[in-house]
Amino acid sequence: MAAAARSLLAARALPAAAAAAAGGAAPYCTVARQQQRRPPPDMRSYLWSRYREAKRVTKELVPSIMSNMLNPDAIFSNNEMSLSDIEIYGFDYDYTLVFYSKHLHTLIFNAARDLLINEHRYPAEIRKYDYDPNFAIRGLHYDVHRALLMKIDAFHYIQLGTVYRGLSVVPDEEVIAMYDGSHVPLEQMSDFYGKSSQGNTMKQFMDIFSLPEMTLLSCVNEYFLKNNIDYEPVHLYKDVKDSIRDVHIKGIMYRAIEADIEKYICYAEQTRAVLAKLADHGKKMFLITNSPSSFVDKGMKFIVGKDWRDLFDVVIVQADKPNFFNDKRRPFRKVNERGVLLWDKIHKLQKGQIYKQGNLYEFLKLTGWRGSKVLYFGDHIYSDLADLTLKHGWRTGAIIPELRSEIKIMNTEKYIQTMTWLQTLTGLLEHMQVHRDPDSQMILEEWKKERKEMREMNRNFFNAQFGSLFRTDENPTYFLRRLSRFADIYMASLSCLLNYEPDYTFYPRRTPLQHELPGWSDQLCTGTFRIPFLQETVQIK
Repeated sequence: MAAAARSLLAARALPAAAAAAAGGAAPYCTVARQQQRRPPPDMRSYLWSRYREAKRVTKELVPSIMSNMLNPDAIFSNNEMSLSDIEIYGFDYDYTLVFYSKHLHTLIFNAARDLLINEHRYPAEIRKYDYDPNFAIRGLHYDVHRALLMKIDAFHYIQLGTVYRGLSVVPDEEVIAMYDGSHVPLEQMSDFYGKSSQGNTMKQFMDIFSLPEMTLLSCVNEYFLKNNIDYEPVHLYKDVKDSIRDVHIKGIMYRAIEADIEKYICYAEQTRAVLAKLADHGKKMFLITNSPSSFVDKGMKFIVGKDWRDLFDVVIVQADKPNFFNDKRRPFRKVNERGVLLWDKIHKLQKGQIYKQGNLYEFLKLTGWRGSKVLYFGDHIYSDLADLTLKHGWRTGAIIPELRSEIKIMNTEKYIQTMTWLQTLTGLLEHMQVHRDPDSQMILEEWKKERKEMREMNRNFFNAQFGSLFRTDENPTYFLRRLSRFADIYMASLSCLLNYEPDYTFYPRRTPLQHELPGWSDQLCTGTFRIPFLQETVQIK
């Protein structure tokens, strides 16, 4: 894990070192003193010389950063946690124990589109739209009343340039006019579980299964707009939501996967390896999923083996999360080998049996598995993790499949070059904005334009429409904010656990606060990289 540690150090060093190359770029008291000094006689020459020097330093920094790559198979920590304290491991099924191929989202999109046409009387012409796996990303918000799909940061600000009406981007000026700026008030944001309810006008799409839903919404919106058809956005949202739900509820998706399991399920022998490793170390394991019994059984036999139930102490299907974690009224029902629901009263949750419905309070009563000795993994930050960490004190692990691909992008030389120069240029702008003469302001405007272009380039590294799942131009995304709050650890897949011993302790990186940067982070970076003109004043001699 030494390599992972070096990678984390590099990630921390990149922005601060680049800022230092720009001439400090920190809110030091010296900035006020610099404003009082007489400006150099030729500001144009001076500023462009600083620009060229910053470019040179940035180029020198890149090889050092390239030597410390982030590990795509690492586990990242939001909260200190030792696996030695964990006695019981719990798992969701979909996109946690099992991963699906790209064909599944196409199946969901096509099936929901056909339901819109056949059951909701939508125009047959929408059948011309196909699923585009590269259009949307997880974590986006949808304004139900305005039919707008957008990316929002941790502070409720819309990232301009990422607002889409149908399949077309909405101009920034129009967005600002609609929202009286780019901030979305708290009362308009989605509710605790990301839903649009009780007056909330925004819906947040957190589920991986929601990617085809967002794309279908955008395609139907596009059709109506292109053909000048007047429609009610609220009705469209509800009809698409119901169609996507019916693909699950009516068993369309489940039957298709069971009929061609090799097409839809990505066989992953490491799932078995993870479960076997935990079992070998005496850990108890349980499964709580919203998926039906026969579907889970066939999938687990495919990826783990016919004896998969022997690895789990408790198996619960059709749990109806997140209601499972809050509703105390629903009792468990045993499911027999033929899938028939039995009427016996459940006094004990037995190994080798499958149970349906139930609730967490009864689960805790029957098992005694409480508190921080339990670690539960899931892909849905709200439905799987939020209640467990806030109300029940379980430790939580988020499975974020997109993490692996984003880290691989972040490890490319092109990305590192772009981000290092973007950080340096930002620092240069901050440091040199004290010069208010016309020549200086003209140059600073040129730099701002370059910075804007580079931000758009950075977005395109990940997704041409919405960029990274984890960041907007300036801030963490709203998705990352919730991930940081509800997940103790997060990783690309469960297989990442194979890289760690069962007594390993995860320590979160100390992320410097803005007022801490001058105190120690800059010193760390300037000790690691020799930065020219860190203490240089703006006065030319």
